[in-house]
Order: sequence, then C-alpha cells, then structure tokens
Amino acid sequence: MDDQKTLGAARSGRLTLLQINDTHGYLEPHPELIWSYDGPRFPTMGGFARIKTLFDAARSEAHGAVLAFDNGDTFHGTHAAVSSKGLALVPVLNTLGLSAMTGHWDFAWGPDHMRDLAGQLNYPLLAANCWHKDIHPFQCTLMCEAGGLRVGVIGLAATILDKTMPANFAAGMRFTDGVEETRLEAARLRAEGADLIVVLSHLGYPQDICLAQSVSGLDVIISGHTHNRLDVPTEANGALIVQSGCHGSFVGRLDIEVQEGRIEKFQHRLIPVDDSVAADAMTGALVDAAMAPSRSLQQTTVGHTAIGLHRATSLTSPMDDLLLVAIADAAGTTIAFSNGWRYGAPIPPGPVTLHDLWNMLPTNPPVSVVDMSGAEIWEMIEKSLENTFSAEPFGQRGGYAKRFRGLTVNAKLENPKGRRVEAIFDASGKVAADQIYPVAFVTAQGVPEHMGQNRRDLPIMAIDALRIWLADPLHDAQTGRGLLRIT
Repeated sequence: MDDQKTLGAARSGRLTLLQINDTHGYLEPHPELIWSYDGPRFPTMGGFARIKTLFDAARSEAHGAVLAFDNGDTFHGTHAAVSSKGLALVPVLNTLGLSAMTGHWDFAWGPDHMRDLAGQLNYPLLAANCWHKDIHPFQCTLMCEAGGLRVGVIGLAATILDKTMPANFAAGMRFTDGVEETRLEAARLRAEGADLIVVLSHLGYPQDICLAQSVSGLDVIISGHTHNRLDVPTEANGALIVQSGCHGSFVGRLDIEVQEGRIEKFQHRLIPVDDSVAADAMTGALVDAAMAPSRSLQQTTVGHTAIGLHRATSLTSPMDDLLLVAIADAAGTTIAFSNGWRYGAPIPPGPVTLHDLWNMLPTNPPVSVVDMSGAEIWEMIEKSLENTFSAEPFGQRGGYAKRFRGLTVNAKLENPKGRRVEAIFDASGKVAADQIYPVAFVTAQGVPEHMGQNRRDLPIMAIDALRIWLADPLHDAQTGRGLLRIT
C-alpha cells in the first residue's frame, strides 16, 4: 500500500460518489449528441429536475452513504445562466444536496462575483490552485464523512483561467496546474485522518491523468472540463479517474468498497438522464421559474437547418460553420475566425429558435473585423493547434481547435510545437506572410487582442447576424466553411 495511504485511519466502508460536470447552464431537457454506427443522433436528455431524481434514488439505495459533486462550468452557457449572471441557477442547485464544486466559466464575471455566487450556495466552491498574492481566496479542501469513511476532497479550478480566458475572469488571481497544492493538501488531509483522497478537478482529462501520475496516494479524481464520457474509469498510479460528458446529459456514479483505507472493489456507471427518469416536482418548479425569462425565445423560430449543428468534434464544427458564415457575411469578408468552444447543446435538423442562438453565443458579442497579415494568421493557427494537441497535457489550453472559414490549412498534428502547419490557402492561392487579410471574428478568443491592426466592432451583434443569415431560405449552414486538412 502506498505510504501516503497508510497515514489515515485504516477504516472500511462503502461509498457512492455522484458527479455532474460541465452542465453549462442547461437547466431543462435538451437535445444531446450521441454517436452511433450511422452517425450522430440527437435524443432529448438532461434536466436538473431529472438529475435530482437520480441523486435521490442513489441516496436511497446507498442508505445515505453518498457524496455528490459538481465540477463547474455550471453558471455560464445558456441564456438563463448568462442573463442572470448565474443567479437564476442558485435555487435549483441548492436542491441537489451537492458536497462541493469547482469552476471555470463560472468566473466569467470576475472573482468577486464568483465569491458572491458561491456564498449563496449551500456547499463550498473549492480551488486549492487559485492564489491572490500568497493566500488562497477560495476554500481549498473539504473533509466529508459518509459510509463510515472520512473523505478528504481537494478542489482544483481550471488552470487556464489566467492564461487563455478573458482577463476579467481571473482579475488579480493566478491559477497553477495544482500538482504541488494537491501533493501538500493530500498529505495534510491524510494526517488529519482521511481514509480516501478525492480530487474535484476542472483541469481536464489529460491533465488529470498527468496529475495522478505526479502525485501518489490519490484515490479518485472526479474530472471535468474536456466533456469526456468515460464509461470505464481510467486507472493511473492507483487513482480512479471519472468524467461524465457535459450539459447534464449523464450522471456519473462510482460505487466503491473500501477495506482498511484502500479501494478493493468499484463499479462505475454513466447514467443517461433521459425520459425514463421522472422529474422531481420541487426542483422542476424552480427550473420553471429560472427559465421564465427565456420562454419567448424558445417560442421564436428564426430559421431551419438541414443538418445537425454541434460542437462535439475537435477539428470542425457544423455549429460554428453557421456562426462563421453569418459573421463573415455581415462583415463583408471571406475569412472569419471564432474560438473552439465546446459548450452548446446541439441543434437537430429542423427549426432553429432564437433560444438556440442565444445558447450558441450567450454573451451575444458584436461582429468585429481586424486586418491580419498572413504571418499572423499562420502564428494564430499554430498556437491554436498547440493549445489543443500539445504533447504536454498542461500545454493543452483549449477548447478545441480554432474555427475558421475561407481558408484551407494543411497540417500534421503529430509534428512538434510550432511546426504543424505546412501551408495555408485562401480562394486565390497560398496565403502570403506579408499580405494583409481583413477577417471577421467574435470575442477576443476569436482573434487575440495583440494581433492585427485596425480592429473595430461593427454595429451588428452576432445573434442579429445569425438571424439575418437564417432568414434567407437559400443559405446553407455549411457554405464556405474552413478546412483543416490533416496531411
């Protein structure tokens, strides 16, 4: 047995750990992308009232020996979440009986607002890797008791909050990769009698594997950020790593049996939050109240799509193809860029509502234009590929690869940092390093603020650009999409 694990009282017991992660404000059932042999399907899944029912059922089955966790990316991502700065979600979340959460997009309105939100929850936000000068502005750990066991929980917020996110997210704060903090806090919790060490992490799945390999003595890492659906836990250096998709479409359940402070048996399930699960009435009523300001948007059809629109793939995105062609049309450019967002439930073939557009871009940024040199475009795409596919897990600071239209990029993803792009073309031929190209974009994550010249916001917001594009029945969501060609 690992030395770290022998420090705690060697107790035995049974425990159930429940997980939701990256729900991104999706309070109600919604379409979700499920891959099949024939391609994507879009069943209706999720909903916090159903999640409440599943949590209650687990507590009944396990006779209360249950701890439930939320990995964050909770307070941002839908109209209801963003229009209320997360406040509309608080009463709903407080019905779930969660033990703790951590965060990422939850910091969208700055650390002060995050503290205000967390102060209204009946459970703590944990972020041991968050620093303000030499102090931790958020609680680092939690000691829980359940199933006859003492469980030490360490929270790690997204390390990219002060690196690739807008500056206001982490104003005055710095975020580490959490390795040293986890090592120190795990040792302290063991010394204080923890039988198990659980890490509640928003680092991402590759980063959590690296964390487990770097810190001995961890038992479970409840992982988030990368939207992985792990049917089977990953085992690394004695730790079990679980992650449960996104948008609340699945609840992760890990049942463990502990003998003398060591996990001897475990069973893991990804539980679909589908229409076989009844909605809890009390939570459902709170969801209805939170969603009331969004009802008119749900009832307003703005167009149709012949294909499923989603953001569930790394290199291309039908949803962002639509966004890019709409903003390029509004700006009068042939080239456009957006961030490689993961969040946003899919839109199945059929009608597109105004609510769908708000959930696609809940901040509704202006359409912007900037003049970029070919060399800057090359540099930006190289950086995006490194942030997505870095050989070093903590170098993976996406999102997915940056989305674009009006270009074809030849790249070799297996090449080392800074050497992946082989050629970039626009409609006229190879992109020249010294030539200037006007490009449309949305948000500083589309084109970083230090790049380009003559940056300006246009007098049209992104959602209006999408509405105008969709109003033309001749337009196709895929028209003019960019191509990242792996050679």
